[in-house]
Amino acid sequence: MDFKLTEEHLMIQQAARDFAQNELLPGVIERDEHSTFPTEQVKMMAELGFMGMMVDPKYGGAGLDSVSYCLAMTEIAKVDASAAVIMSVNNSLVCAGMEKYCSEEQKQKYLVPLATGEKIGAFCLSEPEAGSDATSQKTTAIDMGDYYLLNGTKNWITNGSSASIYLVMAQTDVEKGHKGINAFIVEKGWEGFEIGPKEKKMGIRGSDTHSLMFTDVKVPKENRIGEDGFGFNFAMNVLNGGRIGIASQALGIATGAYETALKYAHERKAFGKEIIKHQAIAFKLADMYTKIMAARMLVFKAAVEKDEGKDISISGAMAKLYASEVAMEVTTEAVQVHGGNGYVAEYHVERMMRDAKITQIYEGTSEIQRIVISRGMTNF
Repeated sequence: MDFKLTEEHLMIQQAARDFAQNELLPGVIERDEHSTFPTEQVKMMAELGFMGMMVDPKYGGAGLDSVSYCLAMTEIAKVDASAAVIMSVNNSLVCAGMEKYCSEEQKQKYLVPLATGEKIGAFCLSEPEAGSDATSQKTTAIDMGDYYLLNGTKNWITNGSSASIYLVMAQTDVEKGHKGINAFIVEKGWEGFEIGPKEKKMGIRGSDTHSLMFTDVKVPKENRIGEDGFGFNFAMNVLNGGRIGIASQALGIATGAYETALKYAHERKAFGKEIIKHQAIAFKLADMYTKIMAARMLVFKAAVEKDEGKDISISGAMAKLYASEVAMEVTTEAVQVHGGNGYVAEYHVERMMRDAKITQIYEGTSEIQRIVISRGMTNF
């Protein structure tokens, strides 16, 4: 498989790199420290077309391929993983699902402002008792004729307060199990819809994560996505594609940590020479580089297969699993290369290590990815 980048790919990569260095890097430590949402930077990402990268231009998107998206995500995550996850959710979980499965009326009303970045979206699946086991939805949507009555709580919602449009999964027929789940488009401000306090997180502190509470929220019938009972399949299909975004985020975090550690190793001296010249450090960096390159190949493979219309449930799971594991390993080693300096904020790698951990958890834990992979394993 040829992973050679086109001129367009290289231009997009460079545009994302310049944006990350010029607009995200200044202030990234302070935003992390104070858990500040990057409002102005997200507006700039929208202007660059990064909030709806793969959406057809007729709906306000950039009409780019998945490889372009992965390249941009990686460059942004190298500097600011919080900005990257805001971008990932809007692209992979919200815009992608709406473009593929929503009606034309729903696309015109909701997808267009999301793809242009005028509004931000959120994907609402997880609950207090339904994390990895997404079939155990407790949120209900009772059919009342012209509308559904939505009740329940959603947890760990990225873009929880900054979003204006929410894709909410809810159970409409408990007796049907996962076949009784539907997906709904919910707007901020509807009566009975409340946003809980911002979560205090170990990492990705610049993104806003909240619980959402729904109490007798009236959802118009036309805001259901797809046929009755399609909600669970909708969520799983969307997550398959979303894992490429998180794999790219993890790849970016790992790459950023490696590049920071490599630069430091050339500058820091110990025992009369740069620490890169000590085999203990050089071998650490060699292992980091090798693992990053392997993760990069898995991410690109999944992205290319997605663009070719292939089933990416396995390739996406492998990319997400391996890239997230590499992100955790590489960031930990980057802190070690920095020694005591790695433990303080100004050198960035301690933040990268904290940010890396979530990539092993959200949009399917590493354990869930292994289940998916093991069920689809075949001979070469």
